[in-house]
Amino acid sequence: MAKALSLTLTQEQVQQLTSFRDRHPKPYLRERAAAVLQVAAGASARRVAAAGLFKPRDHETVADWVRRYAEQGLAGLLIKDGRGRKPAFSPASPSCG
Repeated sequence: MAKALSLTLTQEQVQQLTSFRDRHPKPYLRERAAAVLQVAAGASARRVAAAGLFKPRDHETVADWVRRYAEQGLAGLLIKDGRGRKPAFSPASPSCG
């Protein structure tokens, strides 16, 4: 059986995450901050993933967000540069022929 995920936050961390959840311009950061706050309040990653966010997520995704926040702070919630689909065509590449 997997160990239950838990997180203890300082008052400053709670305030910072609450501010991100309520006012950050990037929706994905608002969602991740909300998930971290709910897990810190005692909800399981499964419950948060199933019913605690705007749309259902995999519970491992929520657990990854919480683990990365615990290790790296707010930087752990950011999408890293270079992630995502690469362009199929780049106008800057040399033309063929």
